[in-house]
Amino acid sequence: MTETKPLVILTGPTAVGKTALSIKLASEIGGEIISADSMQVYRQMDIGSAKIKPEEMGGIPHHLIDILEPEEEFNVCLFEKLALEAMEQIYERGHIPVVVGGTGFYIQALLYQIDFTEEETDTAYRDKLWQLGEEKGNHYLHELLRKVDPKSAEEIHENNRKRVIRALEFYENSGKPISTHNKEQRQKTSAYNSCYFVLTDDRKKLYERIESRVDQMLSKGLVDEVRTLKERGCNASMVSMQGLGYKEILEYLDGRCSLLEAVEKIKKETRHFAKRQLTWFRREKDVIWIDKQAFAYDEDAVLSCILENLRKKEIIK
Repeated sequence: MTETKPLVILTGPTAVGKTALSIKLASEIGGEIISADSMQVYRQMDIGSAKIKPEEMGGIPHHLIDILEPEEEFNVCLFEKLALEAMEQIYERGHIPVVVGGTGFYIQALLYQIDFTEEETDTAYRDKLWQLGEEKGNHYLHELLRKVDPKSAEEIHENNRKRVIRALEFYENSGKPISTHNKEQRQKTSAYNSCYFVLTDDRKKLYERIESRVDQMLSKGLVDEVRTLKERGCNASMVSMQGLGYKEILEYLDGRCSLLEAVEKIKKETRHFAKRQLTWFRREKDVIWIDKQAFAYDEDAVLSCILENLRKKEIIK
């Protein structure tokens, strides 16, 4: 094995099937899983985040799941800090960290050890932007971003208020577009002996899986889950409640749309999200694409391909 520490990344668009594959992979290589998901960190938010259940973990330790209350804020800075701490413990046990999840921004930060701490110091401008969004809407904020960073405006959906604000905040603090910053960061070299796998599928099949997953969430009790959160005081201004599925059901519970409209919106926004995820991964370097269709949906064949790549990189023997 090489001197740099091993790191395995398994990502891909939402609903592509990362979770089941990650368990098999971690079992094979002596891995522990670090979740790179912006919603599964929250307790009491299980159904809408498609959180893995303890009985589904196959005895594999999972990190960064159920560690925050819904009232707390989670961001890339905190993710990086907690993930690095988890990795240190995993290495001490002689195991391999397997980062699993669909938040490409988080993965990039961890892989290239990007420092975001300076951006987290002053929240006054962020609060001002959030208030503007409340008063004038997401489209207004998005247009502000388009004026200073058209490339980011193309890449970030206007309803993703958190990322729109982050991009505006970055420009305010640094005087340069975050799209330029991200491009520079992609030129950095990973500090690890890493393998970065992106699991993908035929778009039509992926969209069918998304529709089916949303229907399952509804049948499992998504509305009741969001209602319970609302009753404890959670509202649309919280980071946790900006998650797909949560903000739309909250709109329904607040009487701003029908349940049917909320469900259709979840499906549509999730499809758009999957598309944006794929766009992000295509821009990343040294990525190994794993197309499920090319393996005739044989999970063992997919796993064999991944293991072969890990041997080539001397991550495993």
